[in-house]
Amino acid sequence: MTDKPETARRPAAGSRKHRTISGSSARGSAQFTRLAGARSRTLLHRRARTPGARPGTMRIPADAPPPRIHAMSYDLDRLEEREIEDVETLISYRDASRVVWIDVAGFGNEPILRRIGEIFGVHPLAMADVVNVPQRPKVEDYNDRHLIVTLMARLREPHTVDVEQISLILGPGWLLTFQERPADVFEPVRKHIRAGVSPIRRMGPDYLACALLSAIVDGYFPVVEAMGEEIDRLEEEAMDRPARSTSHQIHEIRRLLISLHRIQWRQRDALASMLHEEPSPFTAPVRVYLRDVYDHSVQALDAIETSRDLVVGLMDIYLSSVSNRMNEVMKTLTIMASIFIPLTFLVGIYGMNFDYMPELHWRWAYHALWGAMIAIVIGLAIWFRARGWIGGGDVAKGKR
Repeated sequence: MTDKPETARRPAAGSRKHRTISGSSARGSAQFTRLAGARSRTLLHRRARTPGARPGTMRIPADAPPPRIHAMSYDLDRLEEREIEDVETLISYRDASRVVWIDVAGFGNEPILRRIGEIFGVHPLAMADVVNVPQRPKVEDYNDRHLIVTLMARLREPHTVDVEQISLILGPGWLLTFQERPADVFEPVRKHIRAGVSPIRRMGPDYLACALLSAIVDGYFPVVEAMGEEIDRLEEEAMDRPARSTSHQIHEIRRLLISLHRIQWRQRDALASMLHEEPSPFTAPVRVYLRDVYDHSVQALDAIETSRDLVVGLMDIYLSSVSNRMNEVMKTLTIMASIFIPLTFLVGIYGMNFDYMPELHWRWAYHALWGAMIAIVIGLAIWFRARGWIGGGDVAKGKR
């Protein structure tokens, strides 16, 4: 087997509500980072549990959309795909001879979710972890049912990032996927299933789960690339025109990168446990493909770490630019004060009301004083320029 799981590969580069970050232009990019930090603080923290709540309790958000159930069953020769209106219809899929993929999008109906768990024999604790988001990426075994929790990050137009929990439950001959909202990164996998020209139609549900995990991991690459473009823009702004908002944007994008780093770190560990620990939800032939998914996870983690390091250096650039601007202002004020000090000295002397000051009675004294002051200003300007303190300083220094 030499084929890869059915996802588009990208090279590694440098709450229950959606966590959304948006922006496009310079002003839009500022909004990108401002919203990013506010949302990213919730990515890895569980919602508060009610003290004494029964294990397996589901906490359904009030604004959760009703579940949309999409079923696909296939083998090498045939594909059946349909939308499920009545949850009891799923009973016919439970013991099907073909591979079955049931995708549930939306948590807005607890009885339907519990009924799905009952039909497929899913442990109540596993169903609670599916619904009570966000959970940390992990793998848990319930006899012949395996729960895989992961977090999906995807880039939408215009420059919008959604971070959402995706839960996979792998059973004998079937795969259940649960997501908070209908949109996902699984469409390339569905297209390969419909096309029927790839290994996915010849292999079991564990290969399907591997392909979905591959799609989730690869979804981080466009996100990191978009973050890299934002970092480049902030670097240019920090060097050329640093403002108060620049520091705020840098802190927010750093906070988001820290959250993404924690997510991907834990997803990498979960993939490693599926590769090396027993029991594993994946058969030996599929682990070869899973190893490739793990490699992509490491690449995504490296790219996030690189971006995070760049943001740390970006704050140093910002502080240096602000300090340089302050130095330029102080230098300008110092030069102006230095020019006016001798002029103030002369004016102060001849502004005194003494009777015996012979210069005050000279015919050309007024003109001579003006000439002396102008000469002092010109002389100081030439000297400052020769020292490289005003215009052409680098050239002057080079000549010396």
